[in-house]
This record gives sequence, structure tokens and C-alpha cells, in this order.
Amino acid sequence: MKTSERNDSILQAVEGILDHYLETNKHRKTPERYAILRAVYSIDGHFTLDELGEKLTADYKFPVSRATLYNTLNLFLELRLVIRHRFQGSTKYEACYADNSHCHQICTMCGKETEVRAPEITKAIEQLHLKRFRKDGYTLYIYGICSTCQATITRQKKKTNKQEKND
Repeated sequence: MKTSERNDSILQAVEGILDHYLETNKHRKTPERYAILRAVYSIDGHFTLDELGEKLTADYKFPVSRATLYNTLNLFLELRLVIRHRFQGSTKYEACYADNSHCHQICTMCGKETEVRAPEITKAIEQLHLKRFRKDGYTLYIYGICSTCQATITRQKKKTNKQEKND
């Protein structure tokens, strides 16, 4: 299946979930909710509330208030269409319908986050038997120092050592 076909089928599925929820709970099917859903699923990776608002305005010519974004994302969290991450000092969101399980590596110095594919971890969690609990997915955060920050630290240490020798 081509990427665009896969994306279209995912979008149809998540719109179906939203439709069903709104109809069942007698909520209005507002154009804002669907525009936000489409924007969320067109973003590749993590995004902030502000980035989502900018995308709606730029790509969809559909500006919405920050409160509408926040409330709609909370609905999507409840429906498990979006996952919220609290990375060092910032809150980011991510579409999760087609990918409920993954790992992130997070640099404790610069805050850069990167998704990591770890089939060994996925396999271990799939084989994990939990009592009275059905697993839906997982998110793992691995904290450390990225290579860029590590190189900076190494350069600073060399510079300090050189200065100490000269003194």
C-alpha cells in the first residue's frame, strides 16, 4: 500500500472514530474538530499547540482559538487518537492511531527528542503478561546526552585541561 493510500485510510478510520463518538454522545460535528483532526494527522511527528494552530492557519486557512485547540486535543486524547508527551519543559502531542507504541530518546542538555525504533522492546512488552490489565500500547522515554552535546562537553573539558596545564 502506498503512503498516500495508507494515510487516507488512517484519516478515514480516525474520522470514523470521531463521527461515532460525536453521534453517540449527541455532540455537534463542527468543522473545527475535523479540520484539527486532519491537521494533526498531516503532521509527521511531535507538535506543540502553537505549531498546530500555525498549521491550521497556513495550510487550511482555518484559524481557531487556543481554547478550541486545547479542548479538541483533550477530546482526541480521550479517544486515543492523540498522545501527549511532556518532554523537558514542554508539552507536545502526536497522532497515535497507527502507532501506539514507541520509544523516545531525550537529551537532558538541549532537550532534543528523537523517536527510536526498538523491536526488542516491542517484543518484550508484547510477551509481558499483566494481571487484570489489557495493554493498548506503550511509550518509553530514554534520557541521556546527544552526540552534539557530548561533543561540546568534550571540547570544553579539553579546553579546561589545556588552560590548567598552561597555568
